[in-house]
Amino acid sequence: MNGSVRAAVCAAVATLAASSTMLPLIDRSAWLLQAALLLTVQTAVGVVARQVPLPRWLTVAVQALTGLLLLTVVFARSQAVGGLLPGPDVFQEFGQLLREGAEDVGRYAIPAPATLAIRLLLVGGVLIVGLAVDAVAVTFRSAAPAGLPLLALYSVGAGLAKGGSGWPWFLAAAGGYLLLLLAESRERLSRWGRVFGGPGPSPAGSGSPGPPADGPGHAVSPVRTGRRIGALALGLALAIPAVLPSVGGGLLQPRGRAAGSGDGGTISAVNPLVSLQNNLNQPENREVMRYRTSTASTEDLYLRIVALDAFDGSSWRASERRITGVPDPLPFPAGLAPGVRTTEVSTSVSAAEGYGQNYLPLPYPAERVQVGGQWRYEPEGRTLVGDHGQTTRGVRYQVSSLLVEPTAAQLAAAPAPPQQLLREYTKVPQSLPKVVSSTARKVTAGAANAYQQAVRLQDWFSVGGGFQYDTEVRSGSGSDAITRFLEEKKGFCVHFSFSMAAMARTLGIPARVAVGFTPGTPQTDGSVSVGSKDAHAWPELYFEGAGWTRFEPTPSRGTPPEYTVSQSPAAPDPAEPAPLPRRSAAPAPAPSADAGCPPRLEKDGDCPGAVREAITVDSGGGPSWRTPAGVALAVLVALVLPVLPLLWRTRVRARRLRGGGDPRAGTLAAWRELTDSAWDYGIPPDESLTPRAAAERIVASAALDAAATGAAGRLATAVEQVLYAPSPRPAAEPAADVEAVRAGLRASANRRTRLRALLAPRSAARLAWGASHRWSQAAARLRTALRRRGSRDGHPRPPGAGDPARPCDGEASSRSGRRETVKVKGR
Repeated sequence: MNGSVRAAVCAAVATLAASSTMLPLIDRSAWLLQAALLLTVQTAVGVVARQVPLPRWLTVAVQALTGLLLLTVVFARSQAVGGLLPGPDVFQEFGQLLREGAEDVGRYAIPAPATLAIRLLLVGGVLIVGLAVDAVAVTFRSAAPAGLPLLALYSVGAGLAKGGSGWPWFLAAAGGYLLLLLAESRERLSRWGRVFGGPGPSPAGSGSPGPPADGPGHAVSPVRTGRRIGALALGLALAIPAVLPSVGGGLLQPRGRAAGSGDGGTISAVNPLVSLQNNLNQPENREVMRYRTSTASTEDLYLRIVALDAFDGSSWRASERRITGVPDPLPFPAGLAPGVRTTEVSTSVSAAEGYGQNYLPLPYPAERVQVGGQWRYEPEGRTLVGDHGQTTRGVRYQVSSLLVEPTAAQLAAAPAPPQQLLREYTKVPQSLPKVVSSTARKVTAGAANAYQQAVRLQDWFSVGGGFQYDTEVRSGSGSDAITRFLEEKKGFCVHFSFSMAAMARTLGIPARVAVGFTPGTPQTDGSVSVGSKDAHAWPELYFEGAGWTRFEPTPSRGTPPEYTVSQSPAAPDPAEPAPLPRRSAAPAPAPSADAGCPPRLEKDGDCPGAVREAITVDSGGGPSWRTPAGVALAVLVALVLPVLPLLWRTRVRARRLRGGGDPRAGTLAAWRELTDSAWDYGIPPDESLTPRAAAERIVASAALDAAATGAAGRLATAVEQVLYAPSPRPAAEPAADVEAVRAGLRASANRRTRLRALLAPRSAARLAWGASHRWSQAAARLRTALRRRGSRDGHPRPPGAGDPARPCDGEASSRSGRRETVKVKGR
């Protein structure tokens, strides 16, 4: 290996060694391997160019072009010409990623998730520093100044890492630089051959010149100079990080600190959005905590970490507020009136050793917290934040909290909030696209108060707006992120909560975003397990008298609060044509209190929808044949009605268990049949439970045998795979598992229960839902036909009616007479 090649290898090694100091900043280290591969190619191109040889400036240019092509292939291949050559679209994509990366650096805490934008910053930065080191030390043959970019790279990692960079990273960076100096010295001496510093002692007194420069003769000037520069660089590397200010919270900025004089100290709080999307996409649901609680129903026991209340148009952040000692008890929740029903709940929580978060997950609002360690209290968000490195790892604590249960009437009659709170929590930047506020106004048109506006926003996102839950969608940032989400209608909890809170603020409703965990999965021992996939974000809206109130706009995630269910029609899509005036004098039937569909059945896609409004059209004196036809239909209904539930269940069961087609759809259909079969035997579905918990409940309630228990568990696991796994593994024989469970249900039931399940199955209630659904569809088609006919006759359509043949990509709003159900596709 000649000197130039050796120097190039040492330059690449020194760059990677200095880059290793940034490993603690990112939660995954795969980016460094990627950077090493690309840097190896870039360095090899430089070696070949110098062997040709090319002019120095041209060698650097060829290496820079190689680095650009490599970054294009890795980060913007779909925008490249032929998948390789960068064009305008590639540079536009790079610009977008760089903007997102800059925002992610400020948003995320250490260790930050290795998002695509952050990986571009890291890998691109390594290539740029590697190019600079190679050009200075090898192409222009001056290794000492090459320590400056290496020192800058090391200082970034050392200055941002919590507690500074550890000694292994320092030794790696220092060793890389010294190796570069040694290679440069050897390369220089190899060009000169011998030292012109005077002769050394000749062997055997022959008077021949002294030993070569790399041998043990006189001190060699280049080596001595390299040692001096190396010592100076090492001294600077030790001194500079020591005087740099401590940076905590995010990658470049703190997330919270005490504003007082010593009562809280400086708080370094981990941003709660770190790895949220990565956790949801992980195939394994790792347990982060387990708790026991005094409440029988945990569907509203969300574990809240922090409230994000500062909105800059592109992201939500937690404001810097005064931190105090943890009071005992905590102050009474702001805005909560005595007339609102509350239930005191006691919860004992045990965090896993692998879960390290600076915020303490708490039910909201907490009244008293008993926890060991160094914790501080933030009064505005009612959160506990770790001080001086305190995290949740292995922490056990007890919480007394209130389960606030306002009624819809109380929220609808809520007075105006205080002016100071209203000003602070309705701020929206001027950069927010106008479409956000205009869409909010259209969705909530006709709402009588802020509560109805909030419910319509929630229903539009979760039910009536055609949105899909998809964790593969890029989080995105920038002022157009919400606009892009409203157009594409795909995202996960961050998109839904951020967008609803922003739209609520444009309507004058105080709003913020809460981050934490959904209630988790009940276990057989009475505890509840909370996993990494339970990470969630949701909006909180303020109503005077109830305080900060939870809403749930994310479809198929969490549970909508009871005070938001079946209280108002699903919000119409802005593009939906306005309904024709009612032509019948007959009053519309009132919504049924139990007509709503449980979220779990909504997730499975088996809810036909609840009737919201009946639309009748006056016949105006029809033909005479309608009377006998009506009589014949009544007689037919009277004959068929007694056996209709039996026939319907038999047909539905055969269709669900038929198999063939999409295995995922077959697994979900089999699960629906299993839960309906349990319903027929007196075990109604529970919308607050996961598939696995629902299966355990069925097994326990029916006292199933081992074969039926195993079948129910296999099918529940397969359903969770289909709904949440990136690469789902559907059940192998879902029909056989369902039949095994049905056999166990029959064996454990008495004769009366078996007859009831056969002749009058409880799940036949779906038949009424299906009839309501078909009636709603027929009414919608009739309105569309009448509108088209009116257009042909020269009657103008109502303003803003839109295209009647395409009401917002096929989803019907509440004006079409039904509440749209959520179809889960692959998540």
